[in-house]
Amino acid sequence: MNENRVPRRESNPPPQQQQRRSEMRVRPTGPIVPSVNVSGHALMCVIAIMSFLGCLTLGGVSMVRATAQSWQSQISREITIQIKPDDNLDMERALADARDLALTFSGTTGGTIIDRAATARLLEPWLGGGLDLNELPVPRLVVVTIDESNPPDFAAMRKALTETIPQAFLDDHRTWVDRLVAMASTTTMIGTGVLVLVFSAMVLTVVFATRGALSGNRHIVEVLHFVGAEASFVAAEFQKHFLRISLKGAGAGGLLAALSFALASFWQSQTLATPETDQATALFGTFAIGYTGYLGIFGIIVVIALLTTLTARLTVMRTIYEIDLIRSDPGRTDTFQG
Repeated sequence: MNENRVPRRESNPPPQQQQRRSEMRVRPTGPIVPSVNVSGHALMCVIAIMSFLGCLTLGGVSMVRATAQSWQSQISREITIQIKPDDNLDMERALADARDLALTFSGTTGGTIIDRAATARLLEPWLGGGLDLNELPVPRLVVVTIDESNPPDFAAMRKALTETIPQAFLDDHRTWVDRLVAMASTTTMIGTGVLVLVFSAMVLTVVFATRGALSGNRHIVEVLHFVGAEASFVAAEFQKHFLRISLKGAGAGGLLAALSFALASFWQSQTLATPETDQATALFGTFAIGYTGYLGIFGIIVVIALLTTLTARLTVMRTIYEIDLIRSDPGRTDTFQG
């Protein structure tokens, strides 16, 4: 025997067989849950609408709260001294004395006498133009700015003004501030209640829409479970599917709400000093919601995505549990209908 015989080289497989093996290696596996169907599109639209409404309500509440706080801050920074006219009173001197007396108290930062022209402009919306204040018993005002963190003693200031100028009356705006605080609190509570209702409706809608979408794929769950797939594996596949749907829908709704606030703010900045903008600003303030409002919109998007994913998982687990109950009951031959 020839010990130095060269070993025989195995022949290569035919080219067609090599190509078939290559295709088998690179062929991607299809998703367990159909990625595109009618129920998925409907659920995405529902999530987008409810996300838009929730984000719009949250932004509105934030805007109203910011406007109310601004009003409260502006009112609480000033006090007003009102001097009624009298035949034996030198009004200009009384105004100057009242301002100087108020500035002697600690906590005051400045004082301004409202002149005749400014007083006439204040009364013009009610009494019309061309007013002659000498013919009308119109009180004159002194506006005193105060330090909000260290306000003056209003009782002592009121007593000193009354003793010096009997016609003077100090208005510290406490009544208006209390009313404004009550109004702001009521508005915030109403807005929060609306937000809770919208969010509750969104929760219920997402739950029922998710269950409806899963009921159409119940046969997939049954087949996978019958061939030995674990419940956690099936639930994870459905979670991925509904997470993608919820992120797309919630992201679209949140982006549309943020874009609406941005466009409203841009419109307001471009139409200043017009009657429409002045009325809108007087009622609602500025349409800017700030970074906290946009963070709230992002938070709603995340909550909706997590809620939809959790609902899908719980629904799949419950479906598999019901299938196991049917299989464990030999007396039942019917198939459970969800």
